[in-house]
Amino acid sequence: MKQYCLSAWNFIDPLYFQFTRLQYIKKTCGDNSIFRVRLTKYKGRNIVLSDGTTITKNDVLVKIHLHNAKLLQQMYKCDNEIRRALLIYKGVKESLPSLVNYMQSQEKADQIKGLIGITMLYKGCKKLGFEAHPIASPIYKNFKKVSLLPIYFLSSSRGIKKEIPSPMYLFMSKDALTSRYRSE
Repeated sequence: MKQYCLSAWNFIDPLYFQFTRLQYIKKTCGDNSIFRVRLTKYKGRNIVLSDGTTITKNDVLVKIHLHNAKLLQQMYKCDNEIRRALLIYKGVKESLPSLVNYMQSQEKADQIKGLIGITMLYKGCKKLGFEAHPIASPIYKNFKKVSLLPIYFLSSSRGIKKEIPSPMYLFMSKDALTSRYRSE
């Protein structure tokens, strides 16, 4: 069943990519990173990050999306949850230096305050430098939960046996990203 869902996902993914104005970015070693990104203006409540950066309405952020079709194909070969989590962790860690290069190459580079993403898979994000913050709007949180369910179930080998986590915002300030992942 999962293989059929993955095939359907691979068919739909290029359409999703076109309609969301996402861009691929190259890793410093040349391959595409695990991220697809776009610049966005933040519309949520004010957030103060641990390094003192304040994210307010209309701040420019790089919105990151994991390339789920690519990840799910790789995860399909993994036989347990730990290997799947390590695959995601490694892919994100190896792709973060390319985000530094992406931000620095943007016309609005001086206006970008940091990164934002939304995920249900946020365990281990702190080790990478991200900060998880709850989504304040219950309507938006439930919308994201429903929209992320297919990814959650396809990435899990356990199915519906566990409580489904709520989606969270992931933030990282531009300063934290560049100090931690700037390629020399």
